[in-house]
Amino acid sequence: MSIGVLNLKEIVTAFMVLFAIIDITGSVPVILELKERNGKVEAGKAALISFAMLVVFLFMGEAVLRFFNVDIPSFAIAGAIVLIAVAIEMTFNVTLFKSDASQESGTIVPLVFPLIAGAGSLTTCLSLRAECSAINIIIAIALNMAVVYFVIKKVNWVEKLLGKGGIYILRKMFGVILLAMSVKLIVTNLSLLLN
Repeated sequence: MSIGVLNLKEIVTAFMVLFAIIDITGSVPVILELKERNGKVEAGKAALISFAMLVVFLFMGEAVLRFFNVDIPSFAIAGAIVLIAVAIEMTFNVTLFKSDASQESGTIVPLVFPLIAGAGSLTTCLSLRAECSAINIIIAIALNMAVVYFVIKKVNWVEKLLGKGGIYILRKMFGVILLAMSVKLIVTNLSLLLN
């Protein structure tokens, strides 16, 4: 797999899609609950492990797909369908995916997996390969992990700054953006499959 060339538009696109799917601001209430229950949540550890998981899947995911005889456009469409489900959750306040928050360690489970580097964000990384080069996706992942680190580290401050209304509006806005980007992913990759 070639790394590609730096492209600001691709970095912004990948950043926005990943930011919407990771939805770290929407996870502020969960982070606060974990912090209260476990005493602390390790921001650096969560960001580094999530970064490693996403980058490894970006490069190894294709080999796994080849093993199962699945091409990138098909996987991108399947990933886009998962993203549509997440966007519907964000936009319409419904729960389609259930997460298990009953584990003792709050940093790895459920924060890193499934909240940050869950099925949706892993699928998104591979789906973005159809539109962006690897280097731009890696930069977008790194930028998102910087945001993740900041939000977890300053979770009480972020909650006060945005307020419940701000977090609600941000979640809805990114839900609609994610929905639009998912539709674009489906249309682009469907045309690749039909040609």
